[in-house]
Amino acid sequence: MRKNRKLTALAAISAAALAVTAIGSTQAHAADYKITFIQGVAGDAFYVTMGCGVAAAAAKDGATITTQGGAKWDATIQMPVLDSVIASKPDAILIAPNDKTALQKPIEAAIAAGIKVVLVDTTVDNAAPAVAEIASDNYGGGAAAFAAVKQLAPKGGKVLVVSTSPGVSSVDARVNGFADAANKDKKFNYIGVQYSNNEPAIAQRIVTAALSKNKDIVAVFATNLFSAQGVAAGIKQAGKAGKVKIVGFDAGSDQVKALKTGVVQALIAQQPATIGSKGVDAAVAALQGKTVSPHKVQTGFTILTMKNINTAAGLAAQYRDKC
Repeated sequence: MRKNRKLTALAAISAAALAVTAIGSTQAHAADYKITFIQGVAGDAFYVTMGCGVAAAAAKDGATITTQGGAKWDATIQMPVLDSVIASKPDAILIAPNDKTALQKPIEAAIAAGIKVVLVDTTVDNAAPAVAEIASDNYGGGAAAFAAVKQLAPKGGKVLVVSTSPGVSSVDARVNGFADAANKDKKFNYIGVQYSNNEPAIAQRIVTAALSKNKDIVAVFATNLFSAQGVAAGIKQAGKAGKVKIVGFDAGSDQVKALKTGVVQALIAQQPATIGSKGVDAAVAALQGKTVSPHKVQTGFTILTMKNINTAAGLAAQYRDKC
């Protein structure tokens, strides 16, 4: 187990090291500000956990929260949700855009209507008009995923990435971080990224086909919860559970179960509750006329393995199914 020691260390990326003046500090209570949180997709443990952070910060700041979200990760579903929220005239919106280009103009429309907008988890092409961007260091998370692969498969070999859809800022950054790190290591052959459209069944088919074509794949990096579910199912179906290593992103209950049963060997857990609470703090600060700085805040992550999954830090890093 000595070779996995690096995997169990907590990643040292901390938003606390940033000079945040308004985010995380709203001393005066809000005048019952109405804030709507638009999830990337309803029911996802990541966004449920983020919602817990949103609710906690709202209670502290004296704001009222309404939560909305589409049943699927789909910009064509999210845009009418956003239009409806704009029509309801909240004071602020926290939103995880489903597409960095498609949501640009709808978000600008919200801002033009006098609504403060905070981007959480994902962003848009031009985020400058928003109050703040708060998300994980996704590029660093992708690089950490490859570091985990190196520890799990030290002899090297072919590695594959299964992601959601192109054009989603967070997972694009994870893919780039992993690819850049993998391409620098001559022992590994990065065979590219394939997209599951956030559907576990598609991710399963991708992995099944990839393993049939490339029998010497040693590891797969799945960039989000649904991709990891499908990848795990595909590898199990191929009879290679434990032989083909899986590094997943996120730490929902299904992924934690997969880790504990040995189907997944490492998870990169984000800090969704922190993202949510900082999002509310930024919105309230802006509504109070304060300067929100810095504009872009990156939160850290925890690398989870069997060695630390049941420790205090490991348990705290796992996502919640309800608040």
